[in-house]
Amino acid sequence: MLTIEDYYMYLFPKYHPTRVITLTYQPFVLATTAIFTYHEAKVNTRLRNLAGYTLFFLSSFAAIIMDVATSGRGGIAPFLGICIIAAVFGIADGHVQGGMTGDLSLMCPEFIQSFFAGLAASGAITSALRFVTKAAFENSRDGLRRGVMLFSSISCFFELLCVLLYAFIFPKLPIVKYYRSKAASEGSLTVSADLAAGGIQNRPNPKSEEDPACVERLSTKQLLLQNIDYALDMFLIYILTLSIFPGFLAEDTGSHSLGSWYALVLIASYNVWDLIGRYVPLIEQIKLRSRKGLLVAVVSRLLLIPAFYYTAKYGDQGWMIMLTSLLGLSNGYLTVCILTEAPKGYKGPEQNALGNLLVLCLLGGIFCGAVLDWVWLIGKGW
Repeated sequence: MLTIEDYYMYLFPKYHPTRVITLTYQPFVLATTAIFTYHEAKVNTRLRNLAGYTLFFLSSFAAIIMDVATSGRGGIAPFLGICIIAAVFGIADGHVQGGMTGDLSLMCPEFIQSFFAGLAASGAITSALRFVTKAAFENSRDGLRRGVMLFSSISCFFELLCVLLYAFIFPKLPIVKYYRSKAASEGSLTVSADLAAGGIQNRPNPKSEEDPACVERLSTKQLLLQNIDYALDMFLIYILTLSIFPGFLAEDTGSHSLGSWYALVLIASYNVWDLIGRYVPLIEQIKLRSRKGLLVAVVSRLLLIPAFYYTAKYGDQGWMIMLTSLLGLSNGYLTVCILTEAPKGYKGPEQNALGNLLVLCLLGGIFCGAVLDWVWLIGKGW
């Protein structure tokens, strides 16, 4: 939805769509994730993730249907419809992001790097797809809408593919079966449906008090207290990122020679460098592991706020693209460093809980950042 913000800006120029859609999305993803985090130990992870992927597909399909029904017209009613779809996307994300992060954390924390790199890759691929569809129809009648409809249809197909892959392929992978069986042996109650889908019978809970699964696991509160610095890191990373991306980049960076392509180039720059940043920790020599070092790096990113302010006011588009790239690079790098280091040393059920907890902090930062993004409008007139 953010990648087609040029279309929404055209349809709803008076409603600040990039900011409103982002802000509409956030309370729903945050509330859904908070509920699941609280009840994490008893949730059927398979049904949670399948429900989320299905909601993603249905919401994308609904956005296409609504555009067809309104013939691409603007106005308050279609805009409210888009906001409702954004809210459903938030509920879907609340199911999937925490569910998959917890699921992969209890298997092997290194898997988190691949998952979050995949998230960034989807952003980069989406930006590339948007460039292609925009360029293909740029000179045709009603070209902007045609490009968006093609883009949305392709995205909808990929989301349906996610449902099918998670339902039928993922649970049957040998490595997934292995780690889920291991988590079940450690007392995890969330993987029974996953094991059944993979053709494995969950073994009964062990009776021996010497079995590690019989040892009481740490509560969510205890995990939070032990990892409060990691939780703060995640919150600060995303409160900064979302206070700049995408609203500020789309509406407050002025007019430049790139014209209507400028905002798309900025979003693409962020997505590409966010992707690169999530692969950098694979180089062991430059992966940041120190908890104090991570906190210092995260707090240092706050200097980007005055940097963006003065660049938007006095700088040209080259400096803004460079700053946006740095924002994406640091966002991806620090996210992966924290999420791969934090779960180490815990048992499977605790890793699952900690993964959900850190994603909740991430989404809390996103929500607060989306609210603070409106501060850039002060003094400009709404």
